[in-house]
Amino acid sequence: MIAFLSQWGHAAAAVLFAALALWFLPRVRNGQVARSMVSACGLTAIWALVTAANGPETSWAMASEVVRNIGWLALMYAFWRRDAASAEMRTVVALYGALLLVAFLQMVVTLVGPGPGASAANLGTYSDIVLGMLFSVGGLVLVHNLYTAGTSDTRMALRLPLTAIAVIWVYDLNLYTVSYLSGVWSSELIGLRGIAVAMVAPLVALSANVTSGLRVHLSRTATFQTLSLGAIGGYLGIMVIVNTLIGALMGDLARPLQVAFVFGSSVIALVLLPSPRFRAWFKIKVAKHLFQHRYDYRGEWLRFSETLGKPDEGAARPLEARAIQALADITESPSGCLLVTDGTGNMEVRARWNWPELEAPILGATARTTEFFERTGRIVELDAVRLMNDQLDEEGAAIPEWLMGESSAWVVVPLLHFGRLNGLVVLGRPVMARTLDWEDFDLLKVVGQQVATYLAEANGQHALATAQRFDEFNRRFAFIMHDVKNLVSQLTLVTRNAEKHAGNPDFQADMIATLKSSVARMNDLLARLSQHNKAQAEQPRAIPIAPLVARVAAAKRFQMPVVTSGETDLYLIADPARLEQALSHLVQNAIDASPAAEPVTINMRASQDEVVVEVIDRGCGMSPQFVHNELFKPFASTKEGGFGVGAFEARTLITAMGGRIEVHSREQEGSTFRVFLPIARDSINLSIDTEVQAA
Repeated sequence: MIAFLSQWGHAAAAVLFAALALWFLPRVRNGQVARSMVSACGLTAIWALVTAANGPETSWAMASEVVRNIGWLALMYAFWRRDAASAEMRTVVALYGALLLVAFLQMVVTLVGPGPGASAANLGTYSDIVLGMLFSVGGLVLVHNLYTAGTSDTRMALRLPLTAIAVIWVYDLNLYTVSYLSGVWSSELIGLRGIAVAMVAPLVALSANVTSGLRVHLSRTATFQTLSLGAIGGYLGIMVIVNTLIGALMGDLARPLQVAFVFGSSVIALVLLPSPRFRAWFKIKVAKHLFQHRYDYRGEWLRFSETLGKPDEGAARPLEARAIQALADITESPSGCLLVTDGTGNMEVRARWNWPELEAPILGATARTTEFFERTGRIVELDAVRLMNDQLDEEGAAIPEWLMGESSAWVVVPLLHFGRLNGLVVLGRPVMARTLDWEDFDLLKVVGQQVATYLAEANGQHALATAQRFDEFNRRFAFIMHDVKNLVSQLTLVTRNAEKHAGNPDFQADMIATLKSSVARMNDLLARLSQHNKAQAEQPRAIPIAPLVARVAAAKRFQMPVVTSGETDLYLIADPARLEQALSHLVQNAIDASPAAEPVTINMRASQDEVVVEVIDRGCGMSPQFVHNELFKPFASTKEGGFGVGAFEARTLITAMGGRIEVHSREQEGSTFRVFLPIARDSINLSIDTEVQAA
């Protein structure tokens, strides 16, 4: 019964597909797709006829099956050839060529190996079955990729022919799988295959207009998936062929040699496939040789926008860290850091991403670096600069020494916003470091400008929020002034009545009660309001530092011992009023953070072209996160009831005089605030400010 169904089922398939080939024959002038359709139907008819005449379990039937599969594969390739962009054809050729190689190997094994009717003992490694399964799986993957690559209209046109091809190869996959698991060919599935193929003939007949209006586009994801599948198929095919040859040629040594080959190739595969370096190399080679452009710009832009606009769930990452990652993902860099300008032209390390071991100084770059990148907008490959370290060129002189010495630093990308440098992103070295080309430079430049726009907008929003908080502070101050006015009126009345009733005991009691109430209310107002008065701004000039430091220390010693030390004959360029106010803020913060038994130290010393005034305490200290993100922001304070404007105002005053402040702090160990101001070299002939000298 099975033999009868097999013979007449394959005969029916031969008649139907021969009729389809004749029906499509007048359309061959329409192009390659029509010619391929005629060939595929004709080869299917020949396979069915050979199988019906000679039986399904013959080498001729198996060989004609391989030729039939190649015909349908050629039809799918013709869809790409007609409608895909020319830049994509190299990729398409590679994908279909890999599957064609599997078909060729299957043909060789079929013709030189045991026939399909061989028993399990003679099948050996089941080479023909394994290769048949590989081709069926690979063909189905290509069918899926071709369907998903088309537009909506193209998918409607491709649906019927691709469904017919998929039915044929799904049936073959089931046939090969069952035969492999059972150890012998499944006669039932072989016998019914002709009927199954005959049933898909109407689907092919209904796809007469498949050659018109097709638009397909090869995706990179599909390419990588198919190439990966092809690599796996090639690996399995090589193993099958080599083991078959070893079994045929080596005699008694065949078994141990086969085991050794399988073990060695498996070890190599397990070492290479999980390797990040191998995967990175594979992606680079595919992008370089199979695509016209290195990057999928649409995909890169979508990923960039998602990274910047979507913080991690749970604890939101700051924008700076997301900006670094958005740039690093483009070049597959594992880490990075962000340097931003501090308002004076210098740059400091503001944020890091996956780079905790980076040893960066507080002053990350000078104004010379800022000026170079702002003027040129150049993306710098640090490896190329390191190779030229013996030549003092402009680029090498602009890169900070600590960055040149950091071997894991790879590329520096400037963040320019309307021609002004907002910061620099330093990318860490990827697993597969390479030389950047024009596509890398163009994409990094555009993305860097976009990141600079995001950061500038965030800074503007922060400035606006700060201004709003100051406005709120001013409104609160107006209410407090109203309360102060009431207190003044009340005390004025008490003063007037005291002139008349000073000797009255009852009045004295009421006056004392009123004074206590007023003092309590004023203390409450002082607790709600900080001292926030600036001295008259003057042009910085040469002044001696020791008398000014002594006056600040004397004013604070009633709260806690303040010790002065260091070089007392130094002169610096500053406005004495603003400098005194800034040091008073820093000393007060040190007193508030210190225990009663630990004095605060003010040390003075010279450092090259600057005078350094250090305010040192042994108090509670601050965390690195607070120092970098909160310390110099207004209204951020670790003190209970503090307003958080002291450190902010101190840095504002010092920066206005051309100086800077650095902070070194460790929790539970204390803090050191260093104030840097320009030194006055000609100190002998300088006239000492009379006000400071009198103090």
